[in-house]
Amino acid sequence: MSVLWLLPIALLTLLLWRLPRYSAADWGGPWRNRIAGLNTLLCRHLHQLQAEPLALPASGPAVVAANHTSGLDPLLLIAASPRPLRFLIAAEEYRRFGFTWLFRLAGCIPVDRGGNPQRAYREALRRLAEGEVVALFPQGRIQPPGEPSPPLKGGVVRLAQLAGCAVLPVRIDGVGAAGAVLASVWTPSHARLRLGAPLVCEEGASRRECLDRLAQALVLSEQEGADEHD
Repeated sequence: MSVLWLLPIALLTLLLWRLPRYSAADWGGPWRNRIAGLNTLLCRHLHQLQAEPLALPASGPAVVAANHTSGLDPLLLIAASPRPLRFLIAAEEYRRFGFTWLFRLAGCIPVDRGGNPQRAYREALRRLAEGEVVALFPQGRIQPPGEPSPPLKGGVVRLAQLAGCAVLPVRIDGVGAAGAVLASVWTPSHARLRLGAPLVCEEGASRRECLDRLAQALVLSEQEGADEHD
């Protein structure tokens, strides 16, 4: 009897065994790291991700703030992060059929925007107090490139000030299905992450001023990308 049918099983087993090596961060368990490793391969090969590792401190709290172009954005940030990221996401997305288990496994924090959003911010502050990294999209919703950007939500600065940590601005560009949620994950891209300088907003500083600095950092990152193609 031919044993060639065993070859695909052996290759799949080898891939599953090696997947954790592709994860840049330790997510706290072999299956979490396998999923993170698979995500890294997806971002590198299907989406041609170009990114420096996120400039996060080796330990202690930090906030990552990025523009929001599609449902692919969190996966790109995870692939570039040397530490696990705890995302604040809309409760309706957290409860999306078939994905709640994955969001729970990743430690995402659902935000009930129509009910009690403060509960999510208290949970985010608890995570920051425990030395974790919280990531969020201060535009508040998906904003495809070319559309006017809405004012940034003030929660990002409030979290950083209360936790006494820096905000790392990240500009996301080059997503193949910008504006889409699920389709963006499987549509090939030439994705790029551009890092701004970490912003430190002291507790007494004006939140509006800090938000303006963050918005400027994201716009400057976008302009740098445009200049490279001129």
